[in-house]
Amino acid sequence: QVQLVESGGGLVQAGGSLRLSCAASGSIFAINTMGWYRQAPGKERELVAFISSGGNTNYADSVKGRFTISRGNTKDTVSLQMNSLKPEDTAVYYCNLVQFSRQTYWGQGTQVTVSS
Repeated sequence: QVQLVESGGGLVQAGGSLRLSCAASGSIFAINTMGWYRQAPGKERELVAFISSGGNTNYADSVKGRFTISRGNTKDTVSLQMNSLKPEDTAVYYCNLVQFSRQTYWGQGTQVTVSS
């Protein structure tokens, strides 16, 4: 019903920046939140950041001050600006969308690799 497509992942040196983008399409009725999760090898998937339809944001403690989440205004999109990247940020990053119906959707994931 809803498809999420991420882009912007890649390999970057420590201290560098990447910007992830996610575009949603399909049967979108009312978005509650859009956000990003990540999963590193051997670890559980964890919330990185999310933004509500009202613009409220929330960040994991590990990324506060370095990452910024934002919403587009012409499409159902969300971006994650990642600055001062650390090797510990290496993971597959997944876009997430939650409708007010509580239906949830996931993107396919995009790899972010930060080298030292």
